[in-house]
Amino acid sequence: MSRQQDFTEGNIVKQMLAFSAPIIFTNLLQVSYQFTDSLWVGNLLGGNALGAVAVSSTVIFTILSFIIGINNATLTILSQQKGKDNEEGLKRYLNAFVVVLTAMAIFLGIVGFLFAETILGLLGTPEAMMGEAVTYLRINALGILFLLGYNFIGTVLRAVGDSRTPLRFVTIAVVLNIFLDPLLISGFGLGVDGAAYATILSQGSAFLYGIYYVRKHQLVPFTVPKLPKREEVLLILNLGVPSGLQMSVISAGVAAIMSVVTSHGEAVVAGFSAAQRLDSVIMLPAQALERLSTAWPDKTSAYANGTGLAKLQHTGCCITWESCFCWPCCW
Repeated sequence: MSRQQDFTEGNIVKQMLAFSAPIIFTNLLQVSYQFTDSLWVGNLLGGNALGAVAVSSTVIFTILSFIIGINNATLTILSQQKGKDNEEGLKRYLNAFVVVLTAMAIFLGIVGFLFAETILGLLGTPEAMMGEAVTYLRINALGILFLLGYNFIGTVLRAVGDSRTPLRFVTIAVVLNIFLDPLLISGFGLGVDGAAYATILSQGSAFLYGIYYVRKHQLVPFTVPKLPKREEVLLILNLGVPSGLQMSVISAGVAAIMSVVTSHGEAVVAGFSAAQRLDSVIMLPAQALERLSTAWPDKTSAYANGTGLAKLQHTGCCITWESCFCWPCCW
């Protein structure tokens, strides 16, 4: 049975909740992924190691935020092609995104690896944390292609109306990370390096399984990558770069706060990182609805003349405001 949803039929509220719920669970699992890292590192290695991971994670999240912004362009363009039933256009832009995002991931990975110490120095990382923070950042920079990969596959599936299958990939990454973290940190005595390797291995496994699963079930028309056309690249950059910069600037604000926090010592950094994990949970419903609004395909005359779109925007805003007020009260 197809997992793709037709958003132009049926009750809009039910459709929105049915599509958004798996995204919320997916994001919740990704947050639990961070909780797991913090739990094992903090308990097995102590506050200094937790602080080192927190400072490095701020840099990684800033890079990831830029890529997520580019992924928003993926959702927009691919949803449009899907809404038009343009199979050839869907294949062409899928190819273009694969090439552009792979090139970006390689470039950002190299920059992160070579300039890790400089970047962490600018954040005012305490000397006691610097060594572990640099190593953690460099290992994650080398594996950024895996992080990009399994997130990209999930984005593409949501663009064609399937928000449930990506939940499967994230679950694999989280479960693997739960077992690999203590095994590599303590069992093999790798310390903070072990936490970084656990991240890469779990994300890499989820990425490879995602490719296998998508191709086996023919969920998305991926093809062998080739050089995309100039206009395709320009459209991706015109939509993606502003969105990426917006996302990364917000994350850079967190990095700026972290640069102030680090001046107060290791204990404050460790406490701040723990609070950050809880803070990230609050925005989950709004983020899920934002992705839904981007992925909602334009397939019928009602949506083409704006009637359905206006109803979608009104309903989405109402649910988002309700979730922003009610969700934090659960914590």
